[in-house]
Amino acid sequence: MKPAIKFVNQDHSKFFPTLRERVNQYFKENNTTRFGNREMVIKSVSLLSVYLLSYAVVLLLPINAWLLLPFAILMGISKAGIGMSVMHDGLHGSYSKNALVNKIMGNTIYLLGANAFVWKVQHNVFHHTYTNIHGMDEDINTKVVIRLSKHAPLRRFHRFQHIYVFLLYSFLTLHLIVNDGMKLINYHRLGIVKKLKSSASKEYIRLVGFKLLYLFCTIGIPILITSLLWWQVLIGFVLMHLTAGVILSTIFQMAHIVEGAHQPLPNVEGNIENAWAIHQLETTANFSRNSRVLNWFIGGLNFQIEHHLFPNICHVHYKKISKIVEQTAQEFQIPYNVKPTMMAALHSHIRMLKVLGTTT
Repeated sequence: MKPAIKFVNQDHSKFFPTLRERVNQYFKENNTTRFGNREMVIKSVSLLSVYLLSYAVVLLLPINAWLLLPFAILMGISKAGIGMSVMHDGLHGSYSKNALVNKIMGNTIYLLGANAFVWKVQHNVFHHTYTNIHGMDEDINTKVVIRLSKHAPLRRFHRFQHIYVFLLYSFLTLHLIVNDGMKLINYHRLGIVKKLKSSASKEYIRLVGFKLLYLFCTIGIPILITSLLWWQVLIGFVLMHLTAGVILSTIFQMAHIVEGAHQPLPNVEGNIENAWAIHQLETTANFSRNSRVLNWFIGGLNFQIEHHLFPNICHVHYKKISKIVEQTAQEFQIPYNVKPTMMAALHSHIRMLKVLGTTT
């Protein structure tokens, strides 16, 4: 296993116990569940329908291949929406109080070509526990020519990363298709697979099986049953993934790689001298909280602070409990990092990429 990092707060902050009590009281007073509701069901059906109907159009409509490209883009947009608004809550166990429903919704990750077990280890375990900590949070690992951590080695070409980064962001889901296997091998070597009460053989079989099934459905079937040429199918496949990849990558980065989001390192004893909940506020940012369309499509990931503090609460509740979180943070004099609009968050991310590309 990776060396354990402990969160130590010598002041024994009462922030999170106070906040948790207030949030629990909110659900009690409003007689509502912390899980998904009718809005969540409608959203899930809508996004899955757009994805599947677009796929059906590609398979069934005998039209010019170039006229099918908008449907490939639409599949990519809905694929990103499914990942952020359906799969995300499912794999966090916050979609429903029914474990089977959570599993089914979480398994929509296979529509992205990714793997549920690998995602849960990387995201639920490492990212949510050790947010923005170099060497622990894999989301800020240096991706060859993308430097997302100020503690990573700085190369001369990084000074241009704010220019080329979004092109590389678009390869996210394509990267997941081929890289999940390497991650699983690493997690097995570190003993994580066993610690999570699974077996390497089962996870390897599931990973390979679902990826082959995904590739057969998205590449093999269109080649076999339509008049499209193999290279036309590949163009549509890549375009779909590039669309999904740039949306997913950009949204996630605007929550952690922005101005005001810290990147602390553990001390010589391996401890972060902060309470875990306060660490989450100091390493995370919200953006565009008043956009109903954005909040609907990206699964409340513009309320990333609330999500990191309460990943077991469905995202449909984040907007309302954000008022409680912000007020409590102010009472305890803890920063609550908010970018007013999506463009403000995007510009902040670009400025941070420039800093990370030039500063050690």
